[in-house]
Formats: sequence, C-alpha cells, structure tokens
Amino acid sequence: MSIKHSHLLILFALWALFLSSCSRLGWGILLWSNEEPPILSGTVLPVYIRSNIDRVWVVGVPEELIRDKNDPDKIEIPLPQFEFKGSKKKAVLRAQEFAPYAHAYAENLQDGLPIRDNPDNNSRRVYRLRTGEIIKILDIARGNPPISASGDPLPGDWYKVLTQDGVTGFCFSYRLKIFDHLAGLLQAVPVTRNEAADDPDLDIVMSRTWSPESYLQMVNSRQINIRELQKHYRFDPGQDTGIARILLPDMEREFVYEGISSDGERAWRFDGTNLQMNLRTNTALAVQFTESTGLRRTLIFAALSYDVDDLIVQENARREGQFMAIYEQGPVFTSNNYGTIAFTQAGSFTWTGFDLLVPQLIPFEARGEGQVYMDIFLAPSFAERYTGAVTFRFTDVTPNVTLRFMYSLDNQGMRLEVVPDYAVEDITVTRRSSSPMVLYFFKDTSF
Repeated sequence: MSIKHSHLLILFALWALFLSSCSRLGWGILLWSNEEPPILSGTVLPVYIRSNIDRVWVVGVPEELIRDKNDPDKIEIPLPQFEFKGSKKKAVLRAQEFAPYAHAYAENLQDGLPIRDNPDNNSRRVYRLRTGEIIKILDIARGNPPISASGDPLPGDWYKVLTQDGVTGFCFSYRLKIFDHLAGLLQAVPVTRNEAADDPDLDIVMSRTWSPESYLQMVNSRQINIRELQKHYRFDPGQDTGIARILLPDMEREFVYEGISSDGERAWRFDGTNLQMNLRTNTALAVQFTESTGLRRTLIFAALSYDVDDLIVQENARREGQFMAIYEQGPVFTSNNYGTIAFTQAGSFTWTGFDLLVPQLIPFEARGEGQVYMDIFLAPSFAERYTGAVTFRFTDVTPNVTLRFMYSLDNQGMRLEVVPDYAVEDITVTRRSSSPMVLYFFKDTSF
C-alpha cells in the first residue's frame, strides 16, 4: 500500500470519527427530497456541519431509516436544498408553515421557460428551464400575471421555486405541470448549465416589448394616435406561457410552441409551429408565418424607446397643454356673426348665437354644449399658417355632432377654419376645403 493511499485512509477514518461524535449546530428542514436514504422534503433534520468549500450541509438521518449498523446516520445535502433554522422549535414551526408545499414539485412543459427574480413577467430572468426539468415549489407569490392577446390575465399563479442546481426565483404556472412527490425516485431531466450556450440575441428579443411599425412611425412623426396605442397591438414571444401572439388591427394569431431553436444568425423558429423570427437590428424584429392559404407573411415590429403607456401619458400632457393655450387666450371668444364660445378648464365648451351656421354646419337640435379634443394633427404644409387642429364634439344631440377646425391664435383672438371630413386622413389634416369657411372670434376682455 502506498504512503499516499495510507494517508487518505487515515484522513477518512478521522473524518468518520468526527462525524460520529460531533455536536449539533442546530436544526432545519429539507427542501428537496433525498433519494437514498429516502427523506421527503419538509422533514425536520438535525444539522452537524456546514461546509462552504463543498457547498453541503451534513445532517442527521431519521432513526427509522437506519435499519442496521451499515446504514449511514449522517448524509450530505447541497446547501440550497436545505433551510437552516437554528433551534428545533423554529425548524418545526417552519415545517408547519411549509407543509402546504412540502411535497409540491413541477415539471416544465416549455423549453426556455424563465425563472425570474420577481413575480412579474417584465422582471429579470435568472434561469432558463429545459423541457421536462423538475423544480421544487416553495411557496405561492402575489404578482402580475402575463396578459393574453385579448388583454385578459392568463390563468395560473406565480410560485417561488427552487431548481435542482440551487437557483431560487419565481415562475408562472401556465406552462408547468404541478404534482406531489410522496415516494419513489424523483425524476428530473439532466441539466447541463453551459452559459456559453445561452443566446444573448434571443435574450434581447425575449426581454423587449415589440410594437407594430406604425407605433414607431407615430413616435417619429410626433403624431400619436392614443386610441390605437391603448389597444396595445404587439408581438409577444410568450416566454412565460409558451404561446407566441400577434395582435394587430386586422389580425389576432396564437402559436403554441414547445421551445425556441436557432435558425441561423439572429434567427429562430418556434418549435412545433410555422412561426419564425429574425432580429434585423436591436430594435427591429421580422416575424414570419404561413397563412392558411399557404402564403408566407412577414410582419415588422419595433422596440420603442418609451413604454407605450408612458407615450400615452406624454401625449395626453401635450394635448392638455395645447388646449390650455386656447383657454388662457380666452377663455371666452366672441364673433358678431358666429356667436360666443366659452371654454372651461375641464375641456368643455358652450357655444351660443351660432344661428348663421345652422344647418349647414351645426344641426337645428344642437343647444351648443360639448367637449373639446386635441386629437388631430396638421400636415407639415400647414404648420406655419396654423397653430394646430381641434375637434368640437356636440354632446347635446344624438348622435353626437363633430366639427373639426384648423386654428391659430393671435393677440386679438382665435381664427378657425372648418375642416371637412374628406380632408382628414387617419388623424391628420392633409388638405383644405376647395372653398374654406373661416370664422374669427375676438377674445372677450370682460372675462
């Protein structure tokens, strides 16, 4: 026998002697079931050693599992799979608290399903699950569920979970198969954690909100259609659900996939579907799929610099400021021919004495009450001549009557030019009437 081999035997013997006689550090509970000897998660166990070098706890085996002198009375448990509590009383109380989830595990049904650092599908991903990988359910968590294409929350719950290799985080249950483990081998798919194999470009795609190109055009042109933004049209890769969604004005499509695989440089396919995507730039994503007719369709989506809800807030603030400029110029404007318009800070108006505009512009039944909206824009060719465009909606008649005007303000009052319906494309005034009707109102200095 070599000297080196004899030395190892002596060290092993000393270690065994130490383990058999050492005092307890305290108590804790097992979070992940041990295979041999079979100890279920949630079991209270005595703790003898914590090794930060080997990343293990040395814990005692319950007496009922020691059948003969050859059975070990102490075993090693990986640090993340055991929760140390100190006193036995604290460990028992923790075990009672943990009891509803002590035997709860989950099998992942979607390759790439993320575990996040908070129960929100916009929070940072800390782990990516493989198909069939088993995770331990630790607790239920309150959080924001992923939203379906219809705008409704997806069914399911956020759970605090533990992976076999020790990562703790939060996972939404929509693509998990939750089960109880009470006996036998806990099967888990072998997981090779190879960070070099992770795809940073795919991470860019999965971590961003992808809006239709029309949203980007709105931002670039500074002509924001709030109603369209409020519908939150988008492409959602669905990494928390395994369901990719396309939501557009003329389309709502869902693709249930098993995983996402590389399909070339910055390109991927959604396994089990005909959906593909290609990251053209860090802010431009091409999405392709085959329609029922067999035609291949390509859609372009953009990652905006601002959140859509923030854009809505900013646009509402801009419109409010635009209206307040009119209000502060008045708030009452009078014309000898076309009556008096009085505005309120809340954005409503009262228009009296408009007889000369009936019925060609204002209907007989209108009493002259309504709301003002700064919801249309001017084409660049009108920017020098007019301050902006405004909508008057008479709410005292059914159906409501809507009048649109281009307007300009000066020291004496406000000039309005009627905009016919045919002159508005989408939300932009693109032309004038062939015979423009212009109304001038002086500001009423008595107010």
